[in-house]
Amino acid sequence: MKPNVEIYTWSRCPFCIRAKALLDDKGVDYTEYCIDGDEVARAQMAKRANGRRSLPQIFINDQHIGGCDDLYDLEAQGNLDPLLQGGAATR
Repeated sequence: MKPNVEIYTWSRCPFCIRAKALLDDKGVDYTEYCIDGDEVARAQMAKRANGRRSLPQIFINDQHIGGCDDLYDLEAQGNLDPLLQGGAATR
């Protein structure tokens, strides 16, 4: 099953670029919502992200993962690949 990966970004955000690079390295298709300066979109993102307004915010199969550091933490713990294959995140 192909994962549904969504990432909210700003175009020049170094953390956004780094998170997308990890997903690209893994060959993961994702939907990017570039919300540069769009406060309405940022408010909608924050609602989905339990109030978090920092960027990026990443969702896998509608599960909120968090930001760039959270994504890399999942990778370091060996939990990202199972999540991308349909499993649940464990921390």
